[in-house]
Amino acid sequence: MTAPGRDGVVGGTAASPVGLAGWSMGSGLDDRAARAAWSGLAEPGDLVAGALVATLGAVDALRLVVLATDVGVRAAWAEVTGEAPGGRDREQDGALWAVPEHVDARASTARPTTARPSTARPSTDPQRADALRVEAAPADSPRDDPRRVDPSRAHRAEQGAASWPGGVRLARAAERWGLRLRDAEPSRRLAALATLGGSFVVPGDPGWPVGLDDLGAAAPFGLWVRGEADLGALLARSVAIVGSRASTTYGERVAVDLAAGAVDARACVVSGGAYGIDAAAHRGALSRGGRTVVLLAGGVDRAYPAGNARIFEAAVGGGGALVAEVPPGSVPTKGRFLQRNRVIAAAARATVVVEAAWRSGAMSTAHHAARLLRPVGAVPGPVTSVASAGCHRLLREGSAVCVTDAAELMDLAGLVGSDLVPERVGPPRLADGLDPGVVRVLDALPRRMGVPVEDVAARAGVTLGEARAALGLLEFDGLAVRDGDRWRVRPN
Repeated sequence: MTAPGRDGVVGGTAASPVGLAGWSMGSGLDDRAARAAWSGLAEPGDLVAGALVATLGAVDALRLVVLATDVGVRAAWAEVTGEAPGGRDREQDGALWAVPEHVDARASTARPTTARPSTARPSTDPQRADALRVEAAPADSPRDDPRRVDPSRAHRAEQGAASWPGGVRLARAAERWGLRLRDAEPSRRLAALATLGGSFVVPGDPGWPVGLDDLGAAAPFGLWVRGEADLGALLARSVAIVGSRASTTYGERVAVDLAAGAVDARACVVSGGAYGIDAAAHRGALSRGGRTVVLLAGGVDRAYPAGNARIFEAAVGGGGALVAEVPPGSVPTKGRFLQRNRVIAAAARATVVVEAAWRSGAMSTAHHAARLLRPVGAVPGPVTSVASAGCHRLLREGSAVCVTDAAELMDLAGLVGSDLVPERVGPPRLADGLDPGVVRVLDALPRRMGVPVEDVAARAGVTLGEARAALGLLEFDGLAVRDGDRWRVRPN
């Protein structure tokens, strides 16, 4: 048996998960490697992880998770920060304490990165004290797997953390991250990316797309990229074109035309690489020799869906990129698809929904964009089309503006003053530019047989003086002709 840790949690031995994950305690671990590890430890959009990294930095946040598997969160916090838990005020740790209380429970429902299932199922009942910790065991024991937990010690784990603000929330989060420590070793993931000719871009790099910083604690820890690594320059002038997988011929045609027009306007097209509208948008950009960015829900080494593999390779070969926030080898899941939408919305300057059902992933992207104060457009469709119900909903609620062609798309996503949609005018009419009273006189003139000025005045409802003045102007403009004392419209 092992002795209790400093915050009432059973500690580990020399062969505990800390030893198994000793790579994370080395002095050579830098911010880039730590962020690579975090992208495998935490599910995309994990606000607690993002806030912890923003508060402590990626390296110290990772050290805290590793230490927490051995001595508990309370003691780990003191070890990493040099201060007692709760010793720093909320202004210092504002990013961490600003996270809503419920987000750790939401993130804990995500599927693990690896294929092996976890043996722990965290409870959503706070009375059950479900901040479980990893039980240490000798390295040659079957219990060496860091996923093995001891539910009987859960209550003590939460009690030890409950005495300081945010402690229970952090203890629960550290538990779920600790289950993935063994598989989060960064050098292996980075080496796999290097064999693909890819790069790992982190905040602060010249190629980091600064729009992602608007996500705050939900921003990716880094981006795994195949293709053009300077995402900042690539996405500086970009538009996201998204829509339903179950698209119609009409929707796909519009998506292709919009993407092609965006490329003609020197913009990059961003989408999610799915079947339907996403694939049509990528094809439209590639058909014009343009660049397109594919945001994936899985690793950049996985072509998902496999049917779009050629599009993905063409995107890389055409100067675009495949981008993911999870490491190579990660599988796409429903939760990751939904979280991927926030990255699409933040990366592009504007988002346009071509076709979307009443509730769909494309609608999720549009709502993320609206919350980020990004312009949102929607393409109208037939009022009887279920595929356009989401677009009509966005337009009706005022969340999006109507987009019907590439000029309107770039008016939404382009630079102020340089990408304005040109003023559109209809075909010229005879009455264009005329005073309303003169137009009434013109409308009163017959086309064949002329009539006296008195009849013209009566028909137009004006005085004789007004009729004579208007007829003089119409004759001068070549719109009326006089035959003696009779007037009529000049023939074309």
